[in-house]
Amino acid sequence: MTEDPTAWFERLYSAAASGEAVVPWDRGGPHPLLADWVERRAPDGRGRRALVVGAGLGADAELVAGLGFQTVAFDVSSTALRMASERFPDSRVEYIVANLLEPPRHWSRAFDLVVESITVQSLPRTARATAIAAVGDFVAAGGMLLVIARALGEDEDPVAGPPWPLTRADVEAFAAGGLEPQRIDAIPVPDEPGAHRWRAEFTRPA
Repeated sequence: MTEDPTAWFERLYSAAASGEAVVPWDRGGPHPLLADWVERRAPDGRGRRALVVGAGLGADAELVAGLGFQTVAFDVSSTALRMASERFPDSRVEYIVANLLEPPRHWSRAFDLVVESITVQSLPRTARATAIAAVGDFVAAGGMLLVIARALGEDEDPVAGPPWPLTRADVEAFAAGGLEPQRIDAIPVPDEPGAHRWRAEFTRPA
């Protein structure tokens, strides 16, 4: 039987919780491209719902909740969410254990803002189409999807991973299911010549 492609997340977070590993994407704060987006746009979340995909240790979700959104954040790793709750004991975020490849049905088109930051790139390419479709389906009518991911470099092996960085075509694929791309930016990475990160916005017409 083929192993669940999400299973390695729980192994990593369990090892990190016991001091045997570090979570490579844990910066102690939200992703810089998300923080920059929030500073530029400052969306008003009052009376609106947000979903953070692959919440990990919770920094992105806490930033989104701080904008006033009623925020749900999920991760396949129960250990990650326990660590997030310990890190943010007074959190207003609803942390839920869930699998992006088999999400709860009632989340379909239920959120005004969906944030997908570096989760899809952490799944093998064999799971990519399913993951992308699931992320897009979370966005409600009139809602927005924000995608942040590492861009595949010209000399990189697209098979080697994790992570499995996204091509522009991968990012554009989030526009399926009625979503419309508003902007797709390839942003240079400081101190990494030639490296870029994607930050893309999609909306679903009201």
